Amino acid sequence: MSLAALLTPARRAFLVSALRYGVAGVFNTLVGFSIIVALDVGLHLDPHLANAIGYAVGICFSFVLSKVFVFKARRTTRSAPLRYIVAVAAAFALNQGVLTLARLVLPEGPQAGPLWSVAAQGAAAVSYTAALFLLSHFWVFAHVETEA
Repeated sequence: MSLAALLTPARRAFLVSALRYGVAGVFNTLVGFSIIVALDVGLHLDPHLANAIGYAVGICFSFVLSKVFVFKARRTTRSAPLRYIVAVAAAFALNQGVLTLARLVLPEGPQAGPLWSVAAQGAAAVSYTAALFLLSHFWVFAHVETEA
């Protein structure tokens, strides 16, 4: 079986969406982190408040990027913003679960060094990103059939 046969239009669209999602994620990270740093370091806002505002703006920016860039060829329902909030909450819950599990199974303490903490955070971040992409692709921005 050839690669062209394996790459059906649906699979191709999925891969293009995944690539766009990665590009959008880079821009979203730059925007959110820039806001956090500007509020924390530049305006001397409380670090937790700066972080919360940066993430809130990042979530809104991520929704817009997903709607107009990542999944742009799809018609969405009016419930997409609410679905996106639910998807973010579910992905974050998974993130926290993976982080908790990773911290239980990976070595910890001063003798383990910071590498294991970074590994746990990385696993949690990957789970969040993958879950949010899949929920966005198959549920939040799922193709809505038009009536003929």
